[in-house]
Amino acid sequence: MRLRNGTVATALIFITSFMSLSWYTTWQNGKEKLIAYQREFHALKERLRVAEHRTLQRSSELNTILEQFRRAIAETNGSKDALGHFSDETQKLLKELAHRKPLQVPNIYYHLPHLLNNEGSLQPAVQVGLGRTKVSIVMGIPTVKRKVKSYLAETLHSLINKLSPEEKLDCVIIVFVGEADIDYVRSVVESLEKEFSTEISSGLLEVISPPASYYPDLTNLKETFGDTKERVKWRTKQNLDYSFLMMYALNKGTYYVQLEDDIVAKPNYFITMKNFALQLSSEDWMILEFSQLGFIGKMFQAPDLNLIVEFIFMFYKEKPIDWLLDHILWVKACNPEKDAKHCERQKSNLRVRFRPSLFQHVGLHSSLAGKIQKLTDKDFLKPLLHKIHVNPPAEVSTSLKMYQGHTLEKTYLGEDFFWAITPTAGDYILFKFDRPVNIERYLFRSGNPEHPGDKLQNTTVEILPFSETGLKTKDKYKRTDDGFYRIGKFENGVSESAVDPVFNPISALRLSVLQDSAVWAILSEIHIKKAAR
Repeated sequence: MRLRNGTVATALIFITSFMSLSWYTTWQNGKEKLIAYQREFHALKERLRVAEHRTLQRSSELNTILEQFRRAIAETNGSKDALGHFSDETQKLLKELAHRKPLQVPNIYYHLPHLLNNEGSLQPAVQVGLGRTKVSIVMGIPTVKRKVKSYLAETLHSLINKLSPEEKLDCVIIVFVGEADIDYVRSVVESLEKEFSTEISSGLLEVISPPASYYPDLTNLKETFGDTKERVKWRTKQNLDYSFLMMYALNKGTYYVQLEDDIVAKPNYFITMKNFALQLSSEDWMILEFSQLGFIGKMFQAPDLNLIVEFIFMFYKEKPIDWLLDHILWVKACNPEKDAKHCERQKSNLRVRFRPSLFQHVGLHSSLAGKIQKLTDKDFLKPLLHKIHVNPPAEVSTSLKMYQGHTLEKTYLGEDFFWAITPTAGDYILFKFDRPVNIERYLFRSGNPEHPGDKLQNTTVEILPFSETGLKTKDKYKRTDDGFYRIGKFENGVSESAVDPVFNPISALRLSVLQDSAVWAILSEIHIKKAAR
């Protein structure tokens, strides 16, 4: 009898273990499929966005053709001889076009009228490669003649050698030789064809150069901001070089990444950039920064390049490229009636910094003659001790005492972790949104790999609804004396949950410490996810 009972018990344990293992395997597979579906959805969304952009561009091209028809008809003055070889229906259509009086829309020729002198001014004088399109990422590398040393070959080796075979099919690297000296351009092409013949023949690498007629007269530029005439000329030409390269790259891929010709890249840089961009596909970002230096590692969405190029053309003689980009963000995000802090919070939603940096600057000799630049990215070799997310613009404050410059503001922007000296009962961390936000869910994670024990304990998550009209949640959520509702708490250093939609929109979110802590606290991840529109 005992043997029989033991056999039955053993069988039950085996069956239970097998069912548990089967359930776990099914759950794990389902989770992996969900992640794969999410990535496919984000990729599809980006393809639709690009398709919409190309449709708008085709519309613009058709309008240009119509304008050319109008000019041609106007030049004939309605002459029957000139229109005689067209059908009656075509003549009628052309006359209708000629008699319309549309508003004149400014274009590139308004800012660069010298381009009208040569029809080929906007066509590459040199173009080597297969003209690959429909890739995820286009990388642009401008290069010019350097008097001391060229770093171009080393840069290309660093980028190409760190790509997998699959990644080499999903990107294109464009080298832009910004020189009017055609003999020098040909020497660069010959050198690259010899050293990177496989990459050029496969379509991975392209080389282009603008015609001399693309550049205006740069001899009589106004000296501004204390720069010498030579530096003003250098930065002005640099703006034009960036613009030509962006125009060429516009229709090749989903994202465009601006690089320089004197850098090295980290392993897995391509998939890291792509995944980060897909992760933020639901956000209204304009620039993703994968390096803190200058114009290195700056990613743009292809449809935004039109706006950026137009803005550069309007002010290419006035300021350097990094200042112009900051002005674009100011125009798009800032309210002149608000202070500078408010403006920076708004711009941080459009310009998102990824850490640690994926690219390091290695060039010592600048392309500006005589300039030595010992610039290095201090974030390049740092381990990542925090997670990066885009959060709704908010004013942040805390009663906790900060340690060694690890501020709450930087943590909220995804730039650092927040480190505070021992929390006590009554301490708080407050996120007061610039405008009420519909929140889908939140995640707060404390501690990090270097200090795993510095976690928030006995801490609650509280929200302040913009309006309490119609709220029927008194029994489910505790309401504080100042109108906040407690919707979650930290367990093992983490608090994560969906937000009941009945509370939306929300004016503020607060973390409240209920009891004294025996340890310090690190807040390494903040993600307040806005609800889908």
